[in-house]
Amino acid sequence: MTSSRFSTIAHDLRERVALGDVGVHGALESETELCARYGVSRPTVRRALETLRDEGLVRSRHGAGWFVTGTAFHQRLALGTFRHAGSAVAESGASVCREVADFSFRPAPSGVATILQIAVGAPVLHVRSARRVDGESLDVAHEWVPEEFAGRLARADAADPGLWASLTRDGHSIATVHQTITAGLASGADADLLHTAVGVPLLLVRRVAMGADGIPLALSDHRYLAHRFALEVEFNSGPSASSPEPPGLRAVADPPQEIPS
Repeated sequence: MTSSRFSTIAHDLRERVALGDVGVHGALESETELCARYGVSRPTVRRALETLRDEGLVRSRHGAGWFVTGTAFHQRLALGTFRHAGSAVAESGASVCREVADFSFRPAPSGVATILQIAVGAPVLHVRSARRVDGESLDVAHEWVPEEFAGRLARADAADPGLWASLTRDGHSIATVHQTITAGLASGADADLLHTAVGVPLLLVRRVAMGADGIPLALSDHRYLAHRFALEVEFNSGPSASSPEPPGLRAVADPPQEIPS
């Protein structure tokens, strides 16, 4: 019972951290207050907190209590516009750096080839990177660019200013971005780059950049730590009798394809 209870508390605390339901400067309630809130003993609360600590979500400060690790960034989405996560970070006044773990040309896997509208096995640039904000992990990204657009890109471009900005610099205008958002869990490879534990909740965001001619320029799969990043959408009108769904929503027949790393 104790094992099940601490897991339930850890799950609830993860959701509260992700939603920003914490105190000033990211403080959690004291262990005594958490015991009263959940109706359990201190060892059970401590085990739940230590689980989140091992996942990199919280840390303890001697004599001060438990605090959320890093800052959660909320990026607002407006219909018809596109913003990078970097804009939300910049607005917070924090600094972001990107660590490039892999920069290489390789044959395009079938899923990547389909999305980028190129032949299976055609040369494609693959970049795997991790971003950190003020030293704390934010996300891991897998990015693919067809060879015809990636010929002038260097590893330094992938680190700063990033592939999409570098494509624009080189004259490849991004006219449309298709974005798919879903949920996932950190794999072993993710956990290594994010400095967290396997199985930590992630926000998965796939973005496909299209040129003015409708040809895909790049594919990016971002795996954000769920407690550190959120996407917000605001609708200006509610459902009507003729349109019961909020504007901008539509049925999707199939889930996004999973692309091998």
